[in-house]
Amino acid sequence: MLGLELVVILGVCVLVCSAGAGRLRIAPPVLLVACGAALGFVPALRGITLPPEVMLLLFLPALLYWESLTTSLREIRSNLRPIVLLSTLLVAATAGAVAWVAHGLGMEWGPAWVLGAAVAPTDATAVGVIARGLPRRTMTILRAESLVNDGTALVIYGIAVGVTAGQQHLDGWQVSWRLLLAYAGGALAGLLTAWLAVQARKRLDNPMHENVVSVLTPFTAFLLAELIHGSGVLAVVVCGLTLSQVGPRLIRADTRQQGEAFWRLTTFLLNGALFVLIGLQVNGVLRETAIAYSLGLIGIVSAVVIGTRVLWSYTTPYIIRALDRRPQQRLRRVGARQRSVSAVSGFRGAVSLAAALAVPETTASGQPFPDREEIILIASGVVVVTLVLQALALPFVVRWARLPADTAADEERRLAEATASEEAYEALPELAIRTGVSDAVLKRVRAEYEHHLDVVRSSSDDEPLRQAEAEYAALRLELIAHKRATVVRLRDERAIDDTVLRVIQSKLDVEEVRLSRREVSD
Repeated sequence: MLGLELVVILGVCVLVCSAGAGRLRIAPPVLLVACGAALGFVPALRGITLPPEVMLLLFLPALLYWESLTTSLREIRSNLRPIVLLSTLLVAATAGAVAWVAHGLGMEWGPAWVLGAAVAPTDATAVGVIARGLPRRTMTILRAESLVNDGTALVIYGIAVGVTAGQQHLDGWQVSWRLLLAYAGGALAGLLTAWLAVQARKRLDNPMHENVVSVLTPFTAFLLAELIHGSGVLAVVVCGLTLSQVGPRLIRADTRQQGEAFWRLTTFLLNGALFVLIGLQVNGVLRETAIAYSLGLIGIVSAVVIGTRVLWSYTTPYIIRALDRRPQQRLRRVGARQRSVSAVSGFRGAVSLAAALAVPETTASGQPFPDREEIILIASGVVVVTLVLQALALPFVVRWARLPADTAADEERRLAEATASEEAYEALPELAIRTGVSDAVLKRVRAEYEHHLDVVRSSSDDEPLRQAEAEYAALRLELIAHKRATVVRLRDERAIDDTVLRVIQSKLDVEEVRLSRREVSD
């Protein structure tokens, strides 16, 4: 029965914390982690543990897939160098720095590297939730970094665990081969899965069936990569980015609407539940150790993790400037204040906690894995510290950084709407001949499009036209509400059946959503 109770408790926590975060002006993950930590004091919930396989094989593929589908590939290409450096060299530097400090605190080198690898990667879901609203370039770099760096960290982690457990003896060439296999194998698995998904979608014409393919896609990519010892994380990311380019030409409107609604709700619930479970897990870990000692270790390692990122943010840009003096590179430079936002956005999350929990209990010789409890303790604490501390600090840093207004997305949206409408209007006569419509229909559509072009071409200063459009949308929404009330009344009077009500209501809902979005965008 506890399973059903846990589902209800998680759902209530996600709902209450998400609703309360907006009113309290606090990042939702902060409240969710705090809520999970508070739940840890409930005796019936103390025995709940989150298996690392659930995080890595259930939560991670789904969350990374949606993040990669909604990330700009164009921005990734234009910012490829900082993304690659952040997701590879910074991960290695962070893992090394943590390992060095942990060794100084008494850990052997093997477990120290396991800890460093576990806390090195940033978390894609945390970045997507907490850093939402930052300028597009900053947000793209942070999201792409967090999508890719898991693969680097997990390779280092696997090597460190294997060597410490006595299962592997690797030299430099073998380590390089493992890294190459992880990246190349993951990328190939992602491309292959994307190709298979496209072929399957071409042969299906039912939105439900197509979205079943969508649900299977990230898990298939992860599985294929794991079978060839590649990076499952990178496979999911490459697959998602590929389908984000192919999808607009392939997926029909009804399938896309259904799929986006599903993924938005699913990832929202998975994200929220994951943060609650992280808080619950951390509570259990801290209860089993001395508080003062635990907080000291967590504080030192958290300072190293955050400090390494800050040091990176204020050193590597100047090295790049010294080496690359091309004019286009100078145009992309940002000031020290703006770099501070990226410096404090290194949130840790599910991957770090899952890696710590996945450390084996024994080595190949049957001896207990050295410092396993300390690894779990410190990694859990670092996740909470980076989530809570940096999430609370980020709004103040953003205000201090004085980030320039990012209007590029709005300008591109207006360009796309205007260009698409103008080219559709120019093609109207040809399309009318092709479809064989009457002159009356052609005249009606032409008049509608001429008015639509006037609205699209209008500037933000054309207040009368925009006011008229807002009033038009408001009146149409009132008419839809009146029609819906009439249909419901007919159902209540038993003049129509419930199935008829649902068909008509579905059409009214589509129109209402379209008008509501139009009103907001205008």
